[in-house]
Amino acid sequence: MILVTGATGLVGSHLLYNLCKTEDTIRATKRENSDLTLVKKVFSYYTETVDLLYNKIEWVESDLLNISDLEEAFIGITKVYHCAAWVNFNPKNKHQMIANNVNATAHIVNLCLAHKVKKLCHVSSVAAIGRTENEPIINENTPWLDGPENSNYAISKYNSELEVWRGIEEGLNAVILNPSIILGPGAWQKGSSVLFHKIASGMPFYTTGTNGFVDVRDVAKAMIQLMESSIYSERFILCSDSIPFKQTFDYIADALGKKRAHIKAGNFLNAIGWRLAKVISILTRKTPILTKETAKAGNGISIYENHKIKKALNFEFIPVEQSCKDFSEMYLNDQSNK
Repeated sequence: MILVTGATGLVGSHLLYNLCKTEDTIRATKRENSDLTLVKKVFSYYTETVDLLYNKIEWVESDLLNISDLEEAFIGITKVYHCAAWVNFNPKNKHQMIANNVNATAHIVNLCLAHKVKKLCHVSSVAAIGRTENEPIINENTPWLDGPENSNYAISKYNSELEVWRGIEEGLNAVILNPSIILGPGAWQKGSSVLFHKIASGMPFYTTGTNGFVDVRDVAKAMIQLMESSIYSERFILCSDSIPFKQTFDYIADALGKKRAHIKAGNFLNAIGWRLAKVISILTRKTPILTKETAKAGNGISIYENHKIKKALNFEFIPVEQSCKDFSEMYLNDQSNK
């Protein structure tokens, strides 16, 4: 029996779709107020037999921060996919986000050990991988460096990974995946999927940075292949390609039939932007749409190697341009069906 945490998110819902096509029994955790419509929506992008697959899922209400509550979800489980994490770049949520992500992962690791789970797949992030002082190219062995350059989210994911490595030292079979920016469909108003909505609405600004991008379908595929392999005690970067943000924006704009972004948001304009967003958030009591961390990331240069996963699994990634075309088409279909 397979357990999936974070099953209602972008990665989790795509993972569920792929798992439901197998003969395995699947259990998925959800919060009391979780919206399950996204899962069905994701399924509908790829199949007409939505209910047939969806009904294979056993949903259990579970708080990952409550280990006694989570204990029930582990009964009979042999494999665990840990996709759950709180992604938040609002500075006021720093301590809560770090504590939540780390403690939830610690609970998952401890229960995997206690229940003698055969294998754990932990979804981390390239944010948890180190960086070099003068060289933007990053691989799985790049050492972590403490410093103000690390976002609060990165700190939470790095420390969460340490819990998994601790479990490995205690005898747990586990693999860690470090996806770059994940492109995918579904919740167009949040996460990285909001990029399609913003560009469709007319986004004139672009940032000057470079980063890695990966298709959510490739993330789900790599997770399953690694779990079915004999590989353990390893981490793998998932990145189709590292390209300028502007290029990704252009791919999406072209696929949506929209005007390309044409105003460069450099460091100065970004600095004004995040400060203005902070003032607006205070006045409206809403989460800022731009923060100091996200503004800085937009103009940074990070290039991620993907050789390790390619060699280990003979893995081929979907090109970023193709991902942008496919998900833009899904976005347009969703808008026309409203």
